[in-house]
Amino acid sequence: MNTWLITGASSGLGLSMARKLLGRGDRVVACARRVERLDELAQLHGDRLRTACFDVTDTASLRREVDAAFAAMGRIDVIVSNAGYGLFGAAEEVSDAQIDRQIATNLVGSIQLIRAVLPYLRAQGGGRILQVSSEGGQVAYPNFSLYHATKWGIEGFVEALAQEVAPFGIDVVIAEPGPTATGFGGGLDHARPLAAYDATPAGEVRRAIAEGSFAIKGDAERTVDAMIAVADAEAPRRRIALGSAAFENIGTALATRLDELRAQRDIAYSADRA
Repeated sequence: MNTWLITGASSGLGLSMARKLLGRGDRVVACARRVERLDELAQLHGDRLRTACFDVTDTASLRREVDAAFAAMGRIDVIVSNAGYGLFGAAEEVSDAQIDRQIATNLVGSIQLIRAVLPYLRAQGGGRILQVSSEGGQVAYPNFSLYHATKWGIEGFVEALAQEVAPFGIDVVIAEPGPTATGFGGGLDHARPLAAYDATPAGEVRRAIAEGSFAIKGDAERTVDAMIAVADAEAPRRRIALGSAAFENIGTALATRLDELRAQRDIAYSADRA
């Protein structure tokens, strides 16, 4: 039996993961802004479920709840950094307040969660951190520029972190789901659209989202099953693409960037000291 701490546990992938883990007999600390959504699970699973109410943008509350969780559970084996949302709009369209909220939630909130748990993971001799990113941490779509900024940012943070904490027996995994049927689209924070972008790729994506024609191939339950399997593995991969769309889109993006890099070898080397 393992103990898991999951942020964003009141809906979507986080809630599905909590249900599955409790169903197989594990213990879960389910963190959310609306913990009342977890009442049914609490009634079913008793003291194997602990809830923690905080917003990941409130660092002081986050740290208090992490401290309380480790004090109550003793050991927590897997930290799942899952809280987040999507800001939808061209870069010129989004407001300053929307930008601040997107970065505070998806990037700074994830960083501060990880920073809060590290002393405990070191003290207990190891553990595992599963950072839920997205294919959007490797590829980019019009109208998601700020969302991509946070996902590309957290992946860079985690890449460096993994090297820092490996000597302490702490593994780090980045999960990169493709478009998945979780209700993510319905929860998008929309910017006020500008007519100037109607006939641009940003306008095309906006219409696809509005009409429901934006392809969503990922299955939420199977995505969660895959994430749990990766977190359970003895020696997990650093990154895991989830869904055929994520696999194909990330592969195409990486191949394109590699081709572009190889084509500029001469100019790259010309910048070295003689």
